[in-house]
Amino acid sequence: MNEMTSNASVPLFIADHLAIDFLNARYGVGAASRECFVDDRAVLDWLKSAGVAPEGIQEAPQGLCALALELRAGAQALIDGAKAGACAPTTLVNRILEQGRRSRALEWDQATARFILVEKPRGTDAASLLEPVAAALADLLAAGSLDRVKQCEGDGCSLLFCDLTKSHRRRWCSMAVCGNRMKVAAFRARKKEG
Repeated sequence: MNEMTSNASVPLFIADHLAIDFLNARYGVGAASRECFVDDRAVLDWLKSAGVAPEGIQEAPQGLCALALELRAGAQALIDGAKAGACAPTTLVNRILEQGRRSRALEWDQATARFILVEKPRGTDAASLLEPVAAALADLLAAGSLDRVKQCEGDGCSLLFCDLTKSHRRRWCSMAVCGNRMKVAAFRARKKEG
């Protein structure tokens, strides 16, 4: 994992979906609340950790954090609205999709001796860097699979995840953390009663 900005929290990639992991960049409740997006560099580091930043980018564009925070708030409103059967404004997501749209080019691949279609970011501005997140959010909303987006049932856990299990019965953000903690607590409660 890339070294994070000193006052940024370590990101948790547990959601099985880029847009939901983006929402989870702020996690915890009350005094245990953590924020990964504390400045432009921290957002770039998160994008690198998520594997969606262009290769070789070293400098975070000014305004990246502000746009990321705005996109995260808008994404949360869109998901909450869609789950409630209502519409939230799509203006910001559509603007990022348009401004950050990737270019496509046909190139010759010497290794395979054939043509390949290559997608590249338009640039390294904030919208271009956040376009993969906006695209993942748009795909999630358009696919109509929000019933698979769930809140962890762990006590005090604020994380969301996309339930990709066959039975759609996933209950915790991570079996190793919240799932184990909740199972141990249930076991102790049963032992106490018995």
